[in-house]
Parts: sequence; structure tokens; C-alpha cells
Amino acid sequence: MRSTTTSRRLLGLVSVLSSAVLAGALVSAAPATAAKGGKGKPAGASWAPADTATITPGVQMFTDGAQCTGNFVFTDRRRNVYVGYAAHCAGTGEATDTNGCDAGSLPLGTRVEFERNSGLVTGGDHVGSGTLAYSSWLTMGQRNETDPNACDYNDFALVKVDAADVSKVNPSVPFWGGPVGLDSDGTTTGEDVYSYGNSILRGGVEALSPKRGTSLGSTGKGWNHQVYTATPGVPGDSGSAFLGAGGEALGTLSTVQLAPFAGSNGVSDLAKELGYAQRYGGIRGLALVPGTEPFSPLP
Repeated sequence: MRSTTTSRRLLGLVSVLSSAVLAGALVSAAPATAAKGGKGKPAGASWAPADTATITPGVQMFTDGAQCTGNFVFTDRRRNVYVGYAAHCAGTGEATDTNGCDAGSLPLGTRVEFERNSGLVTGGDHVGSGTLAYSSWLTMGQRNETDPNACDYNDFALVKVDAADVSKVNPSVPFWGGPVGLDSDGTTTGEDVYSYGNSILRGGVEALSPKRGTSLGSTGKGWNHQVYTATPGVPGDSGSAFLGAGGEALGTLSTVQLAPFAGSNGVSDLAKELGYAQRYGGIRGLALVPGTEPFSPLP
């Protein structure tokens, strides 16, 4: 366990969600300006237009009754398409299990469902399916990982989108646009960060999903970034994307901190998580896909 923080995972179990949390989760924001879809496609890929795509960063992902939020889109050498989320979204333990090297997880091949507009008491729209193709927790356990920072903060998984649903995918982060690339140098204290969490606590109202915040700096030798947002992440936001000040893919939402910065969120560093997956995950040519829409933060 971590020596300097007390934290809980943000896994969204329907049985423990509370409408009282929703009351504090409202944000007021306007949509970012977005270009037309279809630009910036990598070789061999054909993305759905951003304004009609149904599987994007921010999509709701359901695994064995638990709900999380997708972060970024990835591809591999064979042109398979993946949506990232948090490894703990497939966890089999408690919310207090934050050490991925000894926590339980569902196996690779577990089915994951993509939905939009799902609320606490209302069903949403089923938009696709996939299978768990990589989990940092499973990989670290198999490797007997000993780096305490990796064990604490490497909280990343990939869901391979079913071939029949790939045509529904766009890699742009809703509202903000981007990512423009991978953030390789972390954050500094006071830097702006941007996120898009899509918990069912928000009643399926995706206009409440965008969050703007501030970095409190990095910990864990760069594996973790502490951030404050106007409304902190809530259960169901787990795994959601964080962009740095320039629109780069910074990290993935992992924990809500209880100490020393109560109410802040722990964001795992995507560059380190992705590097670990590329080295040990067995998926050749794994790479982040930039968004087709320009990054456009609010002034």
C-alpha cells in the first residue's frame, strides 16, 4: 500500500451508488468548438465522424455489473481497435484494494459492454461490445512485479472492440477534443488539466461529464498525478481520460484521495502505463490514437 496517501478506487458498483453524490456533481460548461470529423486518421483506419460516433473516449463500460468510463482509443499492428479503461474496473476485490500486484482480477477474454446515457435508475443505449485484452494488474501479477510505484499506480486495461462495432469508433475526447499526442513529461503544480467522466450517477446527462481542474504535482516517481477538479471524480468515472494543458493524453483516473489531499483524484500516468503495456502486454504495435477533433479548452 502507499505510504503517503490513503485512497479508494472509483469503481462504479450500482448497489453502492447514491443520488446524494449526484447533487454535488453538477458543472456548468459550454461545448468546445469542434472541426468536422474525418481528419487525422492513421494509415489503415477509418473513424466514424466525431459527432455521430457512439464508441469514443468517455463511453460507459460495464464489466460484470460494474460501470467505468473509457479513456482513450488505441490500435495495434493488426489494426485492432481498443478502448482503454482502469484495470481495477475488472477487479474482483474491494474498493480499498489499490495494490495491483496482489489484487484479484477477472481474466482476459471477459466481456465488456459499451453503453451511452445510462443512469442510476434508467437504462441506456447499448452501442457495442468487446473483450478484456490486457490488464496491468494481471500482467504485474504474472511477472511478480516488485516496483512499488508500478504496483500502486499502474491501473490500466484495454478492451478490444468487436469487429462488428469498430465502425462506430472515434478517438476524440468529447467536449474538449484531442488528444493531440502522448504527454511524456507529466505535470507541474498549478497546470490546468481536463477530463471527461461519465458515471451513471449523472443520470445519463453527458453535459455534466466535462471537468476542468488543476494539477497538484506528481508523486510515485512520476507514476501518479494528484489533481483537483471543480467536481471530483465519482464512482463510475474510473478509468476516464485526463488531458494536460496542451491537450496531450496525460493519464487515467484511478482513485479518490482521502489523505493528504482530501477530495483530490489520483491520475495514473498514461505514458508509463502504456510503456508497460507495450513492453509486457504482448500486443504488437500498440499505440495511442490521436483525436480527429482539435483540442479546444475553454478560455
